[in-house]
Amino acid sequence: MVRAIEVRVPAGPALMVRLCHQLALECEELPQPFHQQVLVSGGHHILLPYEFLVPCLCIEASYSHHDSPRRKLCPFRDHPDAYGPELWSSVRFHDYSSSTKDQMVMALSASCPLHPRATLCWRKAADEAAPCHDIPNSTASEDEQVYILDKVDVHPQLCFRFSYKNSSHVECPHRPETAWNVSVSVWGLQLHLHLTSCIPAAFSAALCQRQGGQCEPEAPLYTVTQPEGSAPGELALLLPVQVLGSCVLVWRSDVHFARKQLLCPDVSRRHFGLLGLVLALGLVVTVLLFNCRGAWRPNDGVPDRRPVLLLYSPDSEEHLGLVCALAQRLRTGLGCDVRLDLWEAGGLGQAGALPWLYAQRGHVGRQRGTVLLLWSRGSARLFHRWQVGMADGTPGDAHDVFGAAMACLHGELGAAGRGGGWVLAYFSRLCSPRDVPRPLRPLPTYRLPRQLPGLLGALRGSPPAPRRCGRAGDLLHRLLE
Repeated sequence: MVRAIEVRVPAGPALMVRLCHQLALECEELPQPFHQQVLVSGGHHILLPYEFLVPCLCIEASYSHHDSPRRKLCPFRDHPDAYGPELWSSVRFHDYSSSTKDQMVMALSASCPLHPRATLCWRKAADEAAPCHDIPNSTASEDEQVYILDKVDVHPQLCFRFSYKNSSHVECPHRPETAWNVSVSVWGLQLHLHLTSCIPAAFSAALCQRQGGQCEPEAPLYTVTQPEGSAPGELALLLPVQVLGSCVLVWRSDVHFARKQLLCPDVSRRHFGLLGLVLALGLVVTVLLFNCRGAWRPNDGVPDRRPVLLLYSPDSEEHLGLVCALAQRLRTGLGCDVRLDLWEAGGLGQAGALPWLYAQRGHVGRQRGTVLLLWSRGSARLFHRWQVGMADGTPGDAHDVFGAAMACLHGELGAAGRGGGWVLAYFSRLCSPRDVPRPLRPLPTYRLPRQLPGLLGALRGSPPAPRRCGRAGDLLHRLLE
């Protein structure tokens, strides 16, 4: 349906009439096929078609003779209710945003010389009908209808809201791809975040509890960085879960304006057995620490922050869940300075597995700490594979922490004959003494959870725990095993 404005010429001489867009100095003709300049006799009227009802749409009239003065009437300029949302239909948006520059850039092509205000807003869903929530202090700079905002985590749902008088329009980046993505999985009472990024960036994460549709981040914050100059790759973060049903917020922390991605993992039935086992392990450690708190207290009363470097093979979800649960309990319950690769993903990714491991081993040695090697049946298979690769001269994977650990331990066993400062432990449901390779059997070995008191004493450099500690945990040990 063609839309038109009716123009009536009063009685008298004929007039030349047309519709035009009033710019700074002249009234520019409408684009084809809407441009018409018609001679209308006095006392008659005509319908002039137009494409969009915009504030600069004017009616121009003049007499037919040469150099006749022209009169213009712009009835919509001061009446935004007349044009309303139709204003934004007349504007073409050109998106030049760049993830590599952390910059949102949009240019406007419009019939009218508009200079709207542009601010950021976050659209929670990809649906164009979804509301867009304003982000404070995010006004873009404008130069000749080009809008620029720096330090932005460019995302298809992080949009510009253009406002002009009493109307507004939301325009989102036109490219659907994102510079980074994150997924979450449940490992015991831990949330494992798997981040992939094609640009150097720093990421932060925090646990939160959903309340009334909101999920506010709680301290502490966990951060990991992919440094400048590094190749696109994968990063990992491990968050301990204190409350079942916790969600996690993840965002870029190296920019001023970033979306917060909410992830609420599904703790389905397949996780219940592992969650129960991890909870039981945490209960065992807690009860033992409570009953045996005098057994490992330093003589001078000062907390002993002796470091523990915890090494393992990531061969199963169950084993990894128990490793993470034990690490968390050692840190919070015993006060150990636990070094775990999943908690130091940034340093590990930047340095590489072997340099990171040797740096951690050197620190533990200087502080009279312990290297705790948690063994499993999968560890035995990986150890055999490592032995074959070493015999063949095959170079190890630069990201294989377990292989780097075996190389480090092999060197210490060869030099000292017994690997001082190393301790081996295994969970009885995942391993048996036969799964420990012969070269590693000289190491002090503990079966968990039954020999957990002895392991805790070894980590603190204390004498064997008194018998009352064993009695306190015997029932829980039997339940676990």
